Amino acid sequence: MALSSSPPTRAALAAPLTPAVRLRSVERAVASSALPPPALAGARWRAGRTLGSLAVSVGSLVLWLSLWQLASTYRWQFFFRFDNIPAPTAVLSAARELFEAPKFAEHVTSSLRRIFTGFSIAATLAVSLGVLVGRVRLAALSVLPPLEVLRPIPAVAWIPLAILLFASAEQSMVFITFIGAFFPIFLNTIHGVEGLDRRLVHASRTLGAGPFGVFWEVVLPGALPAIVTGLSIGMGTSWFSLVTAEMISGQYGVGYYTWEAYTLQNYPHIVLGMISIGVLGMGSSFAIKWVGRRCMPWFRPEAGSA
Repeated sequence: MALSSSPPTRAALAAPLTPAVRLRSVERAVASSALPPPALAGARWRAGRTLGSLAVSVGSLVLWLSLWQLASTYRWQFFFRFDNIPAPTAVLSAARELFEAPKFAEHVTSSLRRIFTGFSIAATLAVSLGVLVGRVRLAALSVLPPLEVLRPIPAVAWIPLAILLFASAEQSMVFITFIGAFFPIFLNTIHGVEGLDRRLVHASRTLGAGPFGVFWEVVLPGALPAIVTGLSIGMGTSWFSLVTAEMISGQYGVGYYTWEAYTLQNYPHIVLGMISIGVLGMGSSFAIKWVGRRCMPWFRPEAGSA
């Protein structure tokens, strides 16, 4: 039977589309134009902005490395003295030699183990105490005063006492790492809990939520952005504290390696140790922020704040 070539009737046009017809329509639209003009323009604008930001960051890094290379090569003495400062090429050469030796891996592994142990204990204790202090007035009155007395004491000042308190240098360095990470996490947790809108708590109670439900559904999600910020800051201060402790009482670790290079007047290795500390600290903080964003899909910081 021959097919009719007459145009479709008004009733046929008004008939609802089946899922198969919708799917074919979408496929034809995607094949003809992946994005409508406004969305395509927006995607191109975002891609151009990302590439522009990347170009500025890379250009800034190249500029500073070039200035460093020139200052070390020509031994600039304008305010700073670059007589004994190794050039980036010398540091790169030292890095090639060091990465081939297994000793540097032992230094990095020792520092990472101390950081993980001290920071994990500090995060667990600081978040628990911070939530308790932020929610219970009696806990705030009993816990905050002694901690506020201890908070201004720098981690370096704790090193002699830590050596007396613990039987081994390893335990004392973990304790110094704990001290460095504890207070930023603790204070940010308190501020996050205290800054929570009380109307949300009252509304959840009105809807029948119990104490655990209020904590799990309202308090913890509301305070989580501040907690993640405290964790990121605490990671940076824990690296600072650990490197100081390793320089004074360690036998392995990136801090000990940097101080040993200074003692032996091996200047390229000093800079290499400093760069290693910076990269490890930056990577640790980035990992915390990445995990925090995955745990807070509802939280989007304002544009320009990141």
